[in-house]
Amino acid sequence: MTDESDFILRLKDPKSKEAAFRELLQLYKERLYWHIRKIVISHDDADDVLQNTFIKVYRSIDKFKGESKLFSWLYRIATNESITHINKNAKRLQISNEEQKTNAINNLTADVYFEGDEIQIKLQKAIASLPEKQQIVFNMKYFDEIKYKDMADILETSEGALKASYHIAVKKIETYLTSD
Repeated sequence: MTDESDFILRLKDPKSKEAAFRELLQLYKERLYWHIRKIVISHDDADDVLQNTFIKVYRSIDKFKGESKLFSWLYRIATNESITHINKNAKRLQISNEEQKTNAINNLTADVYFEGDEIQIKLQKAIASLPEKQQIVFNMKYFDEIKYKDMADILETSEGALKASYHIAVKKIETYLTSD
């Protein structure tokens, strides 16, 4: 990819938008898929949310002001779309978001796209037991290795709050994994 500001100009230019968007898809679809998948758990749901994310990006690219990195903006949209998806599913099924997550975790072993073993399922259950913000912060830091500064842009909060959330999440996960 060329300089990010040039790339953004190509995304906004009607003449180069299609080609630039295809490039954007290639660059970010896998990373965003796994980010979304860690939030919504199910492969099929992750695919739906990823598609909605890129539709929103395509329609909204002209509104992107460049106040954050492009990837931060993409992650923010993907995170918000994931949370919206969970909320809609929970409302449709008339259950809480926590019950929605628990159901998704319990269905992991039936998911043909999940290749984990018992410890990975236990880790997913531990993560699912966290409050939503701690789940997202833990996943972004532990799995995606996103820096706190970038996370602060994505989640629109302070680095200090993120560090505290991550620390608390790690302690809760350790406790969960060592119990039983």
